[in-house]
Amino acid sequence: MPKDLYEILGVPRSASQEEIKKAYRKLAGQLHPDRNPGDKEAEAKFKELSAAYDVLSDSTEKDKYDRFGHSGAQGFPGGGGGGGFPGGGNVDPAEAEELFRNMFGGGGGGPEGFDLGGMFGGGAKRGKGRGARSKPQQAADVETDIDVPFNTAALGGSISISVGGRTIEVKVPAGIESGKKLRVPASATGSADVYLKVKIAAHPYFRREGLDILLDLPISVPEAMLGAKVDVPTLDGSILTVKVPGGTSSGSRLRLRGKGVAGGDQYLVFKIAVPTTFDERTKELLEEFAEHNPHDVRAGVAWK
Repeated sequence: MPKDLYEILGVPRSASQEEIKKAYRKLAGQLHPDRNPGDKEAEAKFKELSAAYDVLSDSTEKDKYDRFGHSGAQGFPGGGGGGGFPGGGNVDPAEAEELFRNMFGGGGGGPEGFDLGGMFGGGAKRGKGRGARSKPQQAADVETDIDVPFNTAALGGSISISVGGRTIEVKVPAGIESGKKLRVPASATGSADVYLKVKIAAHPYFRREGLDILLDLPISVPEAMLGAKVDVPTLDGSILTVKVPGGTSSGSRLRLRGKGVAGGDQYLVFKIAVPTTFDERTKELLEEFAEHNPHDVRAGVAWK
């Protein structure tokens, strides 16, 4: 005796279309052949699940099933129509297998770029009697992480992804932050909406704090004490000559207005680099300096 379609999806008969869709997405993700290669039992359950969803997601077919059971369900084993499922009805197994390949895609690397491969493909065709088919059903939404280069995330640009053998250019807005999502509509992928969760790649020397850019800038002891002019890189690739004020302490910052992300600023974070070796004359000069310039650098700290 055929299984109850609601039982296959694990939802009550009172379930809304949104609840049916949510249950299907969850189970389809667990049972999809791409996640269970060679598992015939999972493959059979996946096909059974998809056939059940094919009926219950169609308001007309669902109404027939609710009133007449399997005898009124098209496209399901034991259903009343020629559009049966592998293992029952009149559809050839090879044709049914092609149906599911169309629904979830056959994979494929495609050109350069981020490859979503076989995560989804074209929409499934719902049987309406022997040999008859309706318009494609949109596949379930897909969400995945994607690495975005630091400069692209900061300045804006585009990244390439490969979906079902086609290359799609996705626009990245300037200033996007990690954790945000980029939506690629089904009209572009040919099957389902794709949500790309952004992970910003690290930069060799810049780092971000919101819309601000930080750059650690090593300076020598004489530069810190006497001041100096130093060349520094900026996010847009230009080089600026900045003035280090005399008496600069390690950890202090110098702001470059408007040189950050989307109107933010760039900050130079000074790091005083102290030599580890020096000659006797330098030691004498330092001792003389300390004698003539007494300075308690720990005066006023909370723990004194």
